[in-house]
Amino acid sequence: MADPRGFLKVRQRETQPRRPVPVRIMDWKEVYEAQEKGVLKSQAGRCMDCGVPFCHQGCPLGNLIPEWNDLVWRDKGEEAIERLHATNNFPEFTGRLCPAPCEASCVLGINQPAVTIKQVEVSIIDEAFDNDWVHPLPPTRLTGKTVAVVGSGPAGLAVAQQLTRVGHTVAVYERDDKIGGLLRYGIPDFKMEKEQVDRRLEQMKAEGTRFRTGVAVGTDVTWEQLRRRYDAVVIATGATVARDLPIPGRDLEGVHFAMDYLVPSNRVVAGESPENHIDARGKHVVILGGGDTGADCIGTAHRHQAASVTTLAIGKQPPLERAGHQPWPTFPTLFEVASAHEEGGERTYLASTVEFVGENGKLTGVKVAETEFVDGKRLPKAGTERIIPADLVFLSLGFTGAEPSGITEQVSAEFDGRGNVARDGYYMTNTEGVFVAGDAGRGQSLIVWAIAEGRACAAAVDKFLMGSTILPAPVAPTDRAIAVL
Repeated sequence: MADPRGFLKVRQRETQPRRPVPVRIMDWKEVYEAQEKGVLKSQAGRCMDCGVPFCHQGCPLGNLIPEWNDLVWRDKGEEAIERLHATNNFPEFTGRLCPAPCEASCVLGINQPAVTIKQVEVSIIDEAFDNDWVHPLPPTRLTGKTVAVVGSGPAGLAVAQQLTRVGHTVAVYERDDKIGGLLRYGIPDFKMEKEQVDRRLEQMKAEGTRFRTGVAVGTDVTWEQLRRRYDAVVIATGATVARDLPIPGRDLEGVHFAMDYLVPSNRVVAGESPENHIDARGKHVVILGGGDTGADCIGTAHRHQAASVTTLAIGKQPPLERAGHQPWPTFPTLFEVASAHEEGGERTYLASTVEFVGENGKLTGVKVAETEFVDGKRLPKAGTERIIPADLVFLSLGFTGAEPSGITEQVSAEFDGRGNVARDGYYMTNTEGVFVAGDAGRGQSLIVWAIAEGRACAAAVDKFLMGSTILPAPVAPTDRAIAVL
């Protein structure tokens, strides 16, 4: 522990500064600016190096947070990235996109603002890339075993990198034209510029991972063909079936799923010209759902110069402080102000959407009512209806599971009651040699869980192929460590 009194001397929590709103909404670059080195070191020095570091429990990856906090405080960046990479394949992703459950578990957070763990993490990896400290780690020998990973999101990439490094020949299949999954086309550039994905892919290619883009498994190539060609197959396709809202007016022109808005918008930013691009310029935009995807729609609409942006949430506004039923070190539900919320727009809670209204087949407004709770159910309160003008509505209501097409018929894999691909305690489906990791098996979750599951699934695949494994397995499908691998 570099500074035993650091948390006493520096009580103020200082996070990364954000670019001014009038400036950043004019472009698609990341909203955050680099933090001054001295401030970063003092923030890292607030870490108490607890005897029982609950931040380990809060992080699904089990990141060695006190160790690299101490190394940052000592200005030993090269050692810090080594410790960070020991548990996390892609800290440049989690450091930008993860909601940081580790900070909710920080012991200092009991009576002071928590350590800025996420900020220290992203600063470590950014410095490492800037100083060329991130090198390919190719295997010393090949096993002769082959693995197909279907899906190139964070879970699929984590599986692929881990298995490549122990000597298996791994091919990643992606139906889009570029690798990255939702990291590529689902996350707007103002949250993470795609340079972060590209330079990590260069490392993986140098290590030996092979990538097959523009291949829709199930149609262009069947799952059966993959099973015959490879010794193991990993399903990492994510939970991409969007939750719908089947109310009157759902078929009106102007009502879209959130991803139908975000994906083409990200393609335009990348210099492409998609046919189904939705431009919100000058339009009244209503977003249903108050999560991260909804915030992404808010920021995108602001950059499109929408006339207005309104977010509707059916539930109550979360509290500013921990609720009594969510004590430390649990991950609480709190009212958050993301960068997109700073940029404008209205947020309305306890708003039940009753109907989409329109004229001549086109959306003109959204009829909403106040939410009331009856026998534990959230229902629209009669007599409180009103209409909000809307030219575009984006449904950001979460996802219901993985796409079953092809998987069910060609792999005979079973699905559980929540729409996820069913699996045993070692990530294997009911079909031998076919595994599943990430949101496809877990359901919609955090990016840190996707990477953790990818690493653990890789260990399970390696054990299946070789009889034993040296790969770490941070979590099991039941959220417990796999102690027997």
